[in-house]
Amino acid sequence: MAAQGAEVIVTPGNPGMPGHVGHGSISIDRRGAEELEADLFVIGPEVPLVDGIADRLRARGCLVVGPGADGAQLEGSKAFMKELLVEAGVPTARHWTVTEPDQARTVLASLSAPYVIKTDGLAAGKGVLVTDDMGAALGDVEDKLSGASFGDAGATVVIEEGLVGPECSLIALCDGSRAVAFAPAQDFKRALDGDRGPNTGGMGAYSPMPAVDEELTEELMDVAVRPTLHALKARGIDYRGLLYAGLMLTAHGPRVIEFNVRFGDPEAQVVLPRVTSDLVELLSKAAAGDLDEAPTFSDDAAVTVVLAAEGYPEAPRTGMAIDGLGADGQLAAPFEGVTVFHAGTTRPDPHGPFVVSGGRVLAVTGVAPSIASARALAYEGARRISFDGAQRRLDIAAEAAQEEGS
Repeated sequence: MAAQGAEVIVTPGNPGMPGHVGHGSISIDRRGAEELEADLFVIGPEVPLVDGIADRLRARGCLVVGPGADGAQLEGSKAFMKELLVEAGVPTARHWTVTEPDQARTVLASLSAPYVIKTDGLAAGKGVLVTDDMGAALGDVEDKLSGASFGDAGATVVIEEGLVGPECSLIALCDGSRAVAFAPAQDFKRALDGDRGPNTGGMGAYSPMPAVDEELTEELMDVAVRPTLHALKARGIDYRGLLYAGLMLTAHGPRVIEFNVRFGDPEAQVVLPRVTSDLVELLSKAAAGDLDEAPTFSDDAAVTVVLAAEGYPEAPRTGMAIDGLGADGQLAAPFEGVTVFHAGTTRPDPHGPFVVSGGRVLAVTGVAPSIASARALAYEGARRISFDGAQRRLDIAAEAAQEEGS
């Protein structure tokens, strides 16, 4: 997946990531972007992208995978995103941008359930409410606009009509003019089985999607991704980086739900393990504006199951020791086909256990020839890990595994 001999540094990362340098060792923020020299920078989180880190690094002459602050507004502002989609002719849900509760009441009164309420700004994937309850929708709008829910990120709210259909996550790599697709994936946003409970940053994912073949993938690129990239370019925005389209495949055709400006999480944990191309070379070409080929993928399937902290997403509890991991952060007893990706973990004692430090703690990914076998590996790997209050969904990729066998 990566060039032979490539050295990877992860900052700040966490102790479960190979190449991790530790919090405070190297700072890649508005104060310390000059501290690290590298041939290629791949910016992971959305917050520093919205803050302009890619602009500062490019000003130094660095190759960067990640949009500047102008392009990052696709994720940083849902109102901006919706405006651009309309401009580009990209199909999306009908929507209204409101800043006052009275505006919201008028809009909601004109709609039928389900009601979709979104913060305009960044909310770590948790700023969306989907509900059939008008009262709950109005209450959520008021909490967001008042700042009680998400501070300034909720000062503007986007209300959307509810859409029905399977979701698809399509991550594309862009070089400013061209875009190529990674393999489609499906993620599971709700906290509880059966797509119940509050929205989260994602509780699991799988790839490939049997219902989204190469032909449909190219159609989605032509309908959603490439027109968006062209609209950005028409505005003078040189977009080099990842463009993740969250799509709903409705009975009336695909609709864009959201755009992210980075690898999706947990989609990356099921898409990247299947890449057979030289990923470093591919990313470097995109950063240089010279993207001339699409990534290739193995025929294997990948399924990832997220282990989340007690109380996630509202008020995750932290500080619990994690059992079942070895010193390298992988399963204590090696298990072929399973990789453990760390997110909300730390290791206060270098010789002690890993400790829960965030809401989504670990993503356990299984890779195997079929969705069903990859799913079995992921759940067996997850079963071998424990910490007080751990929660996970039990239905990740269950329907896809059933369809595959029918």
